[in-house]
Amino acid sequence: MTRRTRTIALVTALTAAFVAASVSRAATATSQHRPQTPIKHFVTVMQENHTYDNYFGTYPRGNGFPAHVCVPIDPQKPHRGCVRPFHLGSNRVVPADPAHSTATARQQFNHGRMNGFVSALDRVNQDGRLTMGYRNGRDLPYYWNLAGQYVLYDRFFSSALADNFINHLFWVTGGPAGEPAVPRGAELGNALPLRGGRPITTIFDRLNGAGVSWKFYVQDYNPKLTFRTFRRYPANRASQVVRVPLLSMPRYLKSPELRSHIVPLDQYYDDLLDNKLPAVSYIVPSGPTEHPPSSVGSGQAFVRSLINSLIQSPEWKSSAFLLSYDEWGGWYDHVKPPQIDKYGYGFRVPALLVSPYAKRGFIDSTQLDYTSILHFIEQNWNLKPLTARDARAQSIAAGFDFQQAPRPGVLTASTRSSTPLETNVRRPVIYGLYGGALCVPLALIAYALLTGRRRRDSMPTETSGEFG
Repeated sequence: MTRRTRTIALVTALTAAFVAASVSRAATATSQHRPQTPIKHFVTVMQENHTYDNYFGTYPRGNGFPAHVCVPIDPQKPHRGCVRPFHLGSNRVVPADPAHSTATARQQFNHGRMNGFVSALDRVNQDGRLTMGYRNGRDLPYYWNLAGQYVLYDRFFSSALADNFINHLFWVTGGPAGEPAVPRGAELGNALPLRGGRPITTIFDRLNGAGVSWKFYVQDYNPKLTFRTFRRYPANRASQVVRVPLLSMPRYLKSPELRSHIVPLDQYYDDLLDNKLPAVSYIVPSGPTEHPPSSVGSGQAFVRSLINSLIQSPEWKSSAFLLSYDEWGGWYDHVKPPQIDKYGYGFRVPALLVSPYAKRGFIDSTQLDYTSILHFIEQNWNLKPLTARDARAQSIAAGFDFQQAPRPGVLTASTRSSTPLETNVRRPVIYGLYGGALCVPLALIAYALLTGRRRRDSMPTETSGEFG
């Protein structure tokens, strides 16, 4: 055997050994990170800007409005009276987006007194009475029906007493991920790249390292819209950078492999049809975010299309769907958020768990926040925690009953008078429902403009009533 032949044989043997070792390590990693529960597919969706009381304050069960609650107009001058909760009106667009800056949050919190909600809006020249408006089962039939069939969390707090960008960061990193590279200000300014000596670790890094599949689905996704380019776009479109924090992290933009996991929402429906739903899915909307003054009806139709598609797929029997909201949006909530560190908690937000293993009609009062979502993912796939916050957070897992057989897929009714539907709704029909819900507020607005209708809206003081 010549020297050249011996060298080739040695290289071939070493290569084979390396490949075998790599395969062995991959197999070991895969076995170490198999799901620890029957949940093989976890979907988390984040809508925007509502509190628990704003959506579920009058729900028949759970920790809603206390009896006789009335928030002072001016905490320093109680003689000026107070404002009671009042109904905003069925699916009407609210007259304004309540102020919800970090400064407003702290004023409403008022050192834990929880009495600054009205005065904080008055300080920024809004009618502070708006904060006490709420929705009910007529406005939110689908969400209230989900609560009756699955799990409603009534102590789910936003992670930070701050704006939505920092809360989206908690959702994916387990912490505030450092300070913004620019002074705090508008939410889009805060979405600029985060400074620090090392890359920010996200839950997706943990999943990648463990060989666990994931995708970040983005409605109306524009790959060209990142922290580098957001100034070229209208504010409503530029918010994509806030909703998808990965678009503010340079390494996720530079790496084709990492960037390939950020995909348009259409791929969610395709992945369900093709039985390719990843283990972990993050989803954010674009238009139907429920961020005031957008329609709560279109938001429900959007979420319904996601859940219905999941229910009708083969993945349903091993899936869980968690709906939450990114912050309080300036609305009133009566529960004082525990202050566990300098960032939070912030005020309560609505949160619902839908799964064939979810307890039926269960109100879960476990103290939770967005890092509780991470805690469940880390436990289920045997991953190392990202931060001290998610390591000590309580998991959303109390909402599951893994001793029960998985429930068959049943579509939840979108009206309070209907019973659950046991029919197959095809994808085009779902899109039709979603599109129809979007058309309703547009038609109302067009009608008002054409007829020149002008009506001054009123909000009650020291009483309960209906706005709109």
